[in-house]
Amino acid sequence: MPERPAITSSELGVLWLTYQEKTMILRMLEYFIEKADDEKAKKIMTDLYTEIDIYVGKITNIFKSEGAVIPIGFTSEDVNKDVPKLYDNGFDIMFVRLLKEISMGLHTLNINMTYREDIVMLFKELTAITQAYYNACTQYLIEKGMIARSPYVSMPKSTEFVKNTDYLAGMNPFTKIGNKRTLNTIEVAYVYHGIEVNFIGLQMITGFAQCANNSEVKKFFAEGVELSKSIIKEMSETFIEDGIQVPASSGGNATRSTVAPFSDKLMMYCTSMLCSFSMGGNAVGTAFSLRNDLAAKMTVFTKDIFEYAHKGAKIMIKNGWMEEPPQMEERKAIIKE
Repeated sequence: MPERPAITSSELGVLWLTYQEKTMILRMLEYFIEKADDEKAKKIMTDLYTEIDIYVGKITNIFKSEGAVIPIGFTSEDVNKDVPKLYDNGFDIMFVRLLKEISMGLHTLNINMTYREDIVMLFKELTAITQAYYNACTQYLIEKGMIARSPYVSMPKSTEFVKNTDYLAGMNPFTKIGNKRTLNTIEVAYVYHGIEVNFIGLQMITGFAQCANNSEVKKFFAEGVELSKSIIKEMSETFIEDGIQVPASSGGNATRSTVAPFSDKLMMYCTSMLCSFSMGGNAVGTAFSLRNDLAAKMTVFTKDIFEYAHKGAKIMIKNGWMEEPPQMEERKAIIKE
């Protein structure tokens, strides 16, 4: 065995995907840093930018050493720092926190698909960095009163076991609404998280809809606004039925600006990434929700988000914005040659 084996197809794939994500985040951070009024927020984002930039360089060096072409990803052409603010103060850290949440999940999955020690270590280091900045963003938002905690609950005094299948009820048309059991704390956690994420996504895509240059892209983002609203409404009603507080944010709204700080290509990719994250979150929420009406709602959300994301993929392909991941050898074509 060579001292350092060549990277595998899965390692190439996850490094390529990470390069796309990190170069997108760098471009967005460049704009948010430029427009930041709060020094503490600016320092969090500036320090994060420095950390990410180092790892984009490390991934680039791995590609070079393996003789692989460097992906295009997102460049200076995809950001314009000299435009008015598209979002109020607070959105930058809210959004960075969401991006770090996505990154935490991706890095964990990526470690499971890597074998070479240096690449495993790269993703372990990225995971530690991501966790640190996720926490920094969370504490900043709590300190500024820009994020609400999930509802408190009375602590359990004894352990209980489910006594019959009525515990799963929620969609039986012959069952009165009043007989539907209250949500348990696991279900509250996933519903609350879904509302919180969709609130941030709603503000993000509202800004994108205001400033997109391509008319088809603008229409696509406007549809995304309505989809986010419908998901927030459905999830909030589930809480309201049980008298549970619905999360709300005190900042981070889109301004009245209609000038794009990012390219349509970048905004479409960012929306696609959030759709993938949302579908994954709904799938996990469905798995851990024991009330069947919740599982049914999350399944519908996943279907709607998938159809929306598929429409976005078609727009990206049509406009030449979807960079193709490295392909496996086309054996049938090689044999024919």
